[in-house]
Amino acid sequence: MSKQRVRKAVIPAAGLGTRFLPATKAQPKEMIPIIDVPMIQLIVEEAVRSGIEDVILVTARHKESIENHFDHAYELEDTLDRRAKKELADVSRSLANLCNLISVRQKHPLGLGHAVLCAAQAVGDEPFAVLLGDDLIDSEVPCTRQLIDVFQERGASVVGVMEVPHAEVSKYGIVGGRMEGDRLMAVDRLVEKPSPGEAPSQLAIPGRYVLDPAIFQCLRETPAGRGGEIQLTDGLQILAKRKGMYAYRFDGVRYDTGDRVGFIDATLAYALKRPDLAGPVKELMRKHLGGGR
Repeated sequence: MSKQRVRKAVIPAAGLGTRFLPATKAQPKEMIPIIDVPMIQLIVEEAVRSGIEDVILVTARHKESIENHFDHAYELEDTLDRRAKKELADVSRSLANLCNLISVRQKHPLGLGHAVLCAAQAVGDEPFAVLLGDDLIDSEVPCTRQLIDVFQERGASVVGVMEVPHAEVSKYGIVGGRMEGDRLMAVDRLVEKPSPGEAPSQLAIPGRYVLDPAIFQCLRETPAGRGGEIQLTDGLQILAKRKGMYAYRFDGVRYDTGDRVGFIDATLAYALKRPDLAGPVKELMRKHLGGGR
């Protein structure tokens, strides 16, 4: 059992977001909202609800609006106060108080493994979570909290996994190993985007990890692959061999917001959860499905 608390989380946010052009030409993809809440805010809120205190954003040039979103906006808040819109002003202020936000730059686009490695100095010698911004996971107990609980019980790194159809394993990093119950696997193999015939299982990693800090040395030793990029999955394979690793089939629904259809799916799902929107949205869906306007 690990006695170390998981206090820090790394959120890579340096990508160009080309799949959402032209929307991402002048704004970070992480700031595209699910209804009225930017995707990056939903990810940070999951981390905070999981007990995270320090959030380390790995950003790039032209991503300043992400940092600004989690800062005070004095002019906006003062204007709202003077217009007797205190509730809206408090919403803005609350974002600045969510957590301690640390921003580091990934100066060259050298892959997800390299992005995580950029956070090494800010993380230091303690375990940490990694949350990818393209994956929203809706669950009663935050997915990251579920993984932290496994980490603290088992004392080893853990990756969140979900079962995917056999034909779709080539879209994900896939784990293999020995099942230790319905949800837990002792991992001995990780493969990045295998063909269906090469996949060791149908358990895919959709972007949640709790990692031992030894991952940083593993990533330093990981050779660059296709396109000169350092793959996080390759570093995890080294870590699993050296220090052990688990995969946990988390409880929750995952939405791939890096995909247009997945983004629409997430938007509808989150709208239908909101009492102020569920009725009107259902009416809109009935209208469009019925073919009338």
